[in-house]
Amino acid sequence: MTVSRRDTTARKDKSGTLQPLLAAFQFLSRFPVRAELEFTPDLLRRSTAYYPLVGAAIGASVWAGGWLAAWLLPPLPAAVLALILGVWLTGGLHLDGWMDTADGLLSYRSREKMLEIMKDSRVGAMGVLACVLLLLLKASLLASLLQGDMVTMGLVLLMAPLWSRWFMSRAMYRWPKARQGEGLAAQFHGFGERDAWGGTIMAVTLTVMVLLLTLLLSLGEADETALLRSLLYIVVAPLIAWAAGTWAARRISAKLGGLTGDTYGALGEGLEAVLLLLAVLILR
Repeated sequence: MTVSRRDTTARKDKSGTLQPLLAAFQFLSRFPVRAELEFTPDLLRRSTAYYPLVGAAIGASVWAGGWLAAWLLPPLPAAVLALILGVWLTGGLHLDGWMDTADGLLSYRSREKMLEIMKDSRVGAMGVLACVLLLLLKASLLASLLQGDMVTMGLVLLMAPLWSRWFMSRAMYRWPKARQGEGLAAQFHGFGERDAWGGTIMAVTLTVMVLLLTLLLSLGEADETALLRSLLYIVVAPLIAWAAGTWAARRISAKLGGLTGDTYGALGEGLEAVLLLLAVLILR
């Protein structure tokens, strides 16, 4: 009796070996992952270890899209097309959290009223303004990076979404839930230190791979200054993600009494912009 490759894959899925990885890609992106998964709290918790990998995959896709667009178009329209690709790959999930968080926090109401506003599916004026300004900032930063070396841009577009997704998993462990037993954040019930460490190990592993790849590609290159700047960015980006993310999460948690699913997405979007800005400051 022969066993097909599809049957083998199914058995692996049933054993739970691949399910957290597939769940991470299904939950955070629109990559064509064909698997029927039951998103239980246990599976959601285990999937967070792969959030940095999903971020790196999205970054690599945006880099490829930007590189192709830059062959035909000036930097700004090429950057806009790359940004559209990035938004499509995430399904706008994190942008929705960014807008809802802006609507709530910028209403300057009581904690209960802020949470009520964030729960509303409708987007207010503050959310629209925050979204437009964020996309303008990202487009301008991508346009600046597209004018430089494409390998350097690839480095940036791996690191920025990688570490911004890492902080989302850290925030789940580090700060309490604003809505106990309610909302998206509550679906990660029981998320603990071990789960958070899984994401950290994945992020560090991917960063080391990026570091080695950067060194490999720089062999024989005469521009030592560019190499040193790239290495500086690889080292500093995780520290900035941690510092900026911690500062923002503390401020949000102080106002809301904890974090929500929307704020996780907002932190991811905000940190990605911060790391792109850092890249322009260091590498350009």
